[in-house]
Amino acid sequence: MTGDDSADGPVFSRAQSYIGRRVSEALDRLDPATVDRAVAILAKAPATFVYGAGRSGIVARAFAMRLVQIGLTAYVIGESVTPIVRRGDAVFILSGAGESQSSILTANIVRREGSELVVLTARSTSKLAHAATLLLTLEFPEDAERARLAPLGTLFESASLRLTDAFVAELMRVRHETEESMRRRHAIIV
Repeated sequence: MTGDDSADGPVFSRAQSYIGRRVSEALDRLDPATVDRAVAILAKAPATFVYGAGRSGIVARAFAMRLVQIGLTAYVIGESVTPIVRRGDAVFILSGAGESQSSILTANIVRREGSELVVLTARSTSKLAHAATLLLTLEFPEDAERARLAPLGTLFESASLRLTDAFVAELMRVRHETEESMRRRHAIIV
């Protein structure tokens, strides 16, 4: 506990507990069959492309890094060295609201190319959700404490990082990877 946890004092302890609880609740509501389908899509794709705007984009980049470390081919959409998406590839888009123009534009291009589109969003009724081949929804019903303890997209972004890290663990199992085999693919900064 850090200091006074009253309504006007520090809220660190309450915030970390609140975020952890809400993220766990959202992840527990995911359909295991849908999670299995997402892992299967990622495991069989010749290449996986990830996209997200803002903080969702940071989570997407972390996920792409782990996919490469597992031994998969992965790219971040928007980077200058990213090739074109092709039929059979997987595209994984993260967007809390599911309404950003860049995400929707990307989804439309992906669907036109015939690639698998896995969408992770907090809004199952969003435009992006409707474009998905496979939809993963992390829902966070509003409550009185969310704005103070987990502002803006904090819950979605935290849950997205945990979910994609859990995907990595499952992909490791499916591909017979170990931490040691991943370490050999880990970038060495000189």
